[in-house]
Amino acid sequence: MIDQIFSKLKGDKWIWIIVIVLSGWSLLAVYSSVGTLAYKEGKGTELYLFKHFSIIAIGLVLMYLSHKLDYRYYAGISKLLMLITIPLLLFTLIGGNKVNDASRWVTIPVINQTFQTSDLAKLALITFLARMLSRKQEDIKDVKKSFAPIMGAVCAVFILIAWANLSTALMLFGTCVLLLLIGRISFKQIAIVCVGGGFLLALVILIGPRRATYLSRIEGFFKTEELAANDVPFQEDKNYQANLAKMTIASGELFGKGAGNSVGRNLLPHPYSDFIFAVIIEEYGTIGGAVLLSLYMALMYRCIRIVTLSPRAFGAFLAAGLGFSLTIQALANMAVAVGLGPVTGVPLPLVSMGGTSILFTSVALGIILSVSRNIEELKGKEELNEIPKPRKVVVGTI
Repeated sequence: MIDQIFSKLKGDKWIWIIVIVLSGWSLLAVYSSVGTLAYKEGKGTELYLFKHFSIIAIGLVLMYLSHKLDYRYYAGISKLLMLITIPLLLFTLIGGNKVNDASRWVTIPVINQTFQTSDLAKLALITFLARMLSRKQEDIKDVKKSFAPIMGAVCAVFILIAWANLSTALMLFGTCVLLLLIGRISFKQIAIVCVGGGFLLALVILIGPRRATYLSRIEGFFKTEELAANDVPFQEDKNYQANLAKMTIASGELFGKGAGNSVGRNLLPHPYSDFIFAVIIEEYGTIGGAVLLSLYMALMYRCIRIVTLSPRAFGAFLAAGLGFSLTIQALANMAVAVGLGPVTGVPLPLVSMGGTSILFTSVALGIILSVSRNIEELKGKEELNEIPKPRKVVVGTI
C-alpha cells in the first residue's frame, strides 16, 4: 500500500517523508495546545483539530498538484504573482484587518476567511527573483540591466511587508541576499543592498505604525537581566512571553512529560502557533526538540542536493530560495522559543496552526519537488539512452 502511494509521488522521496512526519506531529502538537483557545471561545478542541487537519489535507493536495506542474512554468507565473502582490500588499496596509496596530490580513469575500498577504508575497518574490537571476546571468554585473530591476522588486516588497510585519520582511530579505550571493551578484552590490535594507529597517522601526512594539521587544530582549534585577512585575515585563517559553522548555527536561501533558500551554500566549516549539519540548523533551530540528536540517540538505543536481539555473535558484526561506523561518521560531531572539510572532512551518502559512508552505515544497521530479526524469532519459540498442540482423540470400 505504501509502495503504491509513493510510486505516484515524484521527486525527492525524503522530502515527502519529512513533510508527512511534520504534518502528523503538527496534529498532535496543535491538539495538545488549543485547550485554552477552545475554552476562551467556548468551543471543543476537536473542532480545532478537524479544522487543522482539513488545512493540512488541502496543503498536501496543493503540494501534489504543484509538484506535477513542470517547474519552468513557474517563471511565467512569478510575473503574474508579482503584478498581484504589490497592489495586494498596498491594499492590506490601507484597508486590511488591523490587529495590534498591524494590518497583515485581508478578508476573502464569500468564504469570509482571513488571508495573510505576506505569505503570497514571499512565494512571489522568491520565484520572481529566481527567474530574474537565471535570465540575467550574462549581464549579471550590469547595474542598469540586472541589479536595478532586481533590487527594485526586492525593496518594494520588503518595505510593504516590513511596515506591518517586520520579522517576516527581515527573513525574506535575508533569503534574497543569499540568493543574490548564489546568483553571482558582486559583493559590492550586495553591500549596497544591505546598506539600503538597513536604512529601510531603521525607517520602519523609528516611524512605522508598530515602532513602540518593535522598540519594546528589542529593549526587553537586551535588558532581560536588568528587568529581573529591578523586580519588574511579571506581566509588565517586556520579555515575559520569552521567559514563559524558557520555563516551559526547562520543565520538559531530557525526555519530556509525554504527549498532552504540557502545563506551559495554559500560560503561554499562542502556544499553538508562535510558541508551539516550547510546548513540543515540554512534552517530548530535549530529544524531541532535537529530532524536530534535525527534520528541518534534513529538509534543507535535500534542497541543497536538488540545487547541486539541477541542470538549469532557474531550478537551482528556486530550490535554494524556497528551501532557505522555510529553514530560516523554522530556525527563527525556534530561536525565539529558546530565548535566542526577540519575540517575532513567526509560525513554525508545517507545524504551527494556521491557514495561509501551511498552504503557501505546501505550494513552495511542491515547487521544490517539481524541480526534483525534472531531475529524475532527465536522469531516467540519460540512463535509457545509455542502454545499448539491439543490433539489426540482416538476412541475406544464400
